[in-house]
Amino acid sequence: MKERYDIGTRLRDGGAGFTTGNIHHLARLGLLLFLISLSGCLSTKNLRPNAYILTAQTVRGNRTVPGESLESLVPQKPNRRILGLPITPPLWFYELGLSRYDHQKAVQELEAKTNEFEQESQQLADQPQALKKLNRRYGRKLKHLRLKAEEGNWLMRSLGEPPSYFAEADAKANAAKMQKYLFDKGFFNAQTTYALDTLRRRQIRVNYLITENEGFYLRNITYQIDDPRVDSLVRKSFDKSLLKTGDRFDFENMTGERVRIESQLRDQGYYAFSRQYIRATNVDTIRRGNDRRFYDKLEPGDSTRRNVDVALQIANPPGLLAHPIYHIGEVEVRINGADAPDLTAPVVLATPMDTVKRNGITYLLGGRDISTRLLESKVLLRPGQLYSQSDYRDTQRQLFLLNQFKFVNLNFTDTTNRRLRTLITATPLDKYEATAEGGLTGLLYQGQGYPGGFGSLIFRVRNLFGGLETFETSVRYGIEAQTGFLTDPNATRQVYKSQELGISSSLIFPQLLFPSRFRFRFNRYAPRTQISLSFNNTFRPDFRRSLLRATMAYTWQTSPTKQFSFLIADINLINANFDTELGEAFQNQLEQLRQLGSTVYLSFRRSLSSSFSFAYTYNTNTPGQNRRANFLRTVLESGGTTLNFFSDKTVARWSDTNVTGLQFYKFLRANVDYRHYIPLRTHTTLAFRINTGIAYGYGPNGGPVPYEKYFFAGGSNSIRAWLPRRLGPGSAFPYQNDPGTPAINENTGQFIYQFEQPGNVLLEGSAELRGRLFHLGADVNGAIFVDAGNVWTLSNSTNRPGTAFRFNTFVPQIAVGTGVGLRLDFSFFVIRFDGGVKVWDPARQYISQLDGPVDKRFVLPEFSFKQLFSGPNPLVINFGIGYPF
Repeated sequence: MKERYDIGTRLRDGGAGFTTGNIHHLARLGLLLFLISLSGCLSTKNLRPNAYILTAQTVRGNRTVPGESLESLVPQKPNRRILGLPITPPLWFYELGLSRYDHQKAVQELEAKTNEFEQESQQLADQPQALKKLNRRYGRKLKHLRLKAEEGNWLMRSLGEPPSYFAEADAKANAAKMQKYLFDKGFFNAQTTYALDTLRRRQIRVNYLITENEGFYLRNITYQIDDPRVDSLVRKSFDKSLLKTGDRFDFENMTGERVRIESQLRDQGYYAFSRQYIRATNVDTIRRGNDRRFYDKLEPGDSTRRNVDVALQIANPPGLLAHPIYHIGEVEVRINGADAPDLTAPVVLATPMDTVKRNGITYLLGGRDISTRLLESKVLLRPGQLYSQSDYRDTQRQLFLLNQFKFVNLNFTDTTNRRLRTLITATPLDKYEATAEGGLTGLLYQGQGYPGGFGSLIFRVRNLFGGLETFETSVRYGIEAQTGFLTDPNATRQVYKSQELGISSSLIFPQLLFPSRFRFRFNRYAPRTQISLSFNNTFRPDFRRSLLRATMAYTWQTSPTKQFSFLIADINLINANFDTELGEAFQNQLEQLRQLGSTVYLSFRRSLSSSFSFAYTYNTNTPGQNRRANFLRTVLESGGTTLNFFSDKTVARWSDTNVTGLQFYKFLRANVDYRHYIPLRTHTTLAFRINTGIAYGYGPNGGPVPYEKYFFAGGSNSIRAWLPRRLGPGSAFPYQNDPGTPAINENTGQFIYQFEQPGNVLLEGSAELRGRLFHLGADVNGAIFVDAGNVWTLSNSTNRPGTAFRFNTFVPQIAVGTGVGLRLDFSFFVIRFDGGVKVWDPARQYISQLDGPVDKRFVLPEFSFKQLFSGPNPLVINFGIGYPF
């Protein structure tokens, strides 16, 4: 280490007269040398004698089976490296912490504190309140000492990573696991082995070498079923079988077929049936052509195709000639008190009115006013019907999704004649509930931070009218910094204080409110009807704006991953006034923009818009589970549809400020949002997103779209190298007063993004690599991302060319940004910081009055660490809650 210090000193002294650019290069070189030194300083004296550190492992040679599936079979995880180099900083931090860690002392401290706690607990055994305080006081201390004794000191736990030692026995076992996995996937002649590469300083890489050889394919699939009724049911469902002739043999499909048959029979009354009765009695591998293909002269008799015959047997229970069939017996629904600890204990009824019978089901309501008709629609089990596992699961799921009960349990008791006595017990949530929420916000503009915050109060009433309804009202107040449309002529400020005050109320019914029996077809799908009314006020120095909104929506869920929503009414009344500090100047600027062809002024007119929409959501992504998943949301919306019964001339007359004073809208809008998640390692995920949409107004003279229905690009959940809603449209550049002159800060060279830039067409995509860095109270995760996209109008403006979407010009108009992110994951919420810089800015091609034609669209070279926030390509910081997608 002495030599490295001397080298670093000479580099520092010799660079005293270098230019700024050379200093930056030396800084980067110094950082690389520092990282290498972390690995170089790794002390081998603390390692096991003759032991090697596992720093990499790869799978090679596989052609059909995905490598990630084979890698998941290896339980050993190598020590993390940087950029694939044999540099392991986490291991270095662990060694550094270990050099200052005394395990025996940590154990003694834990034992001493535990004994101290036990002694004080005995003295306070008859004082519950004092004992509770004592538990709280010692709880954190004991937890911290236990962590220290079991996992080491803070440096070892948070920044460090214990050495992952290589063992040849592990490599042999892993190769055997891979060979068995390939066998289960139909590669019966597969071969696996491994090779070792020794790296620097006792580090090793394991290469698992795979030879799949030819796979075996299903030729004949036969079933031997002893029970005739079971045989009939199974054969009727062969079209849904997971085993198909001609498919490659896959043991996972064999297991899936057993699960499928088990579920099918349990839905047909076979309550006691188990997949254990299904056995593969014969798996015969042969090297002949498929018989049917051979006789049809489609395959020669000496084909090299490997085939396999499979025979499945469904046996009867021991000593029985058939599988028993079960029916539902008595059904009892019991609503316990909110503090009832035992869900199955008998209830002593206070009055006879506690018991209600309806269509063969007995309801014990415990004195609560609950509609048995609605409960009946959620309980799908009926006396006398065949037992159905699907009905059992759907009943439990429907009652849980009501958001009315803490616990829901279903229990079956096998009585005589195979009748299942059914007991459904539920413990209600509190009828009244109040919660408070709050948070901080911030804006970073031209290197300066502007803080803000918000808070809300939520009041909730359950079972409001006895029909399991939920009433909720909330009040929200927020104050934050925003960039404005207008520069303050007095103080030359470009960031304003914006205040928002809103109140909203909603009433949720656990059914579809629809005047026909058609609504009962949705009973199995957890239907809801939500009626909402909200009023929101925005106060800014340049304007005040209010929004009164009323909605009514139907939602239902056909499966845990599929949800539908039908917004049958969405009515918005918008009003704005300019009785503010900068209102008059802002109003004048809106009029100037209107004369230039801008439609921004319409968002500040009194307007009335109504629409209905249909949305479909498919989501297999489960928080906390790092697995391959998809998310798809599509929304179709039609606005002002009822206005089609009137002529455009009539609608235009109604929109005249001298008639109704309201602007009316007719529009169509569609949006598709797709996301895909690929797990690379336990805490590493590659996520992709594509988001696109179009909004088309077809009112009088082409008709505008409501401002809230336009698309915007840029910001925390969009293209993160641009400020929120400031990107686009197309290749148009930001301006202040003259649309033909770009607004550029003369001191920094940055574009001045003052106006929100609405668009009719949206196309954007993102790719993000996410991984855990270390644990420090919460999981500290990092990310590297690339964003691309823009918004466009449907027609070009004479004052701003390049704004319209055209298939022959849109590709170079796609903006590109990249950056890194830091996320604090507290499991119940995520705090996110993303820093983005521009790579390709389509707006930086224009004609300058001084320099003539300018083309600096590839703007990444303009980024500089020295001018991190003040250069022509500054770092844009985004703050958000939750992941961007």
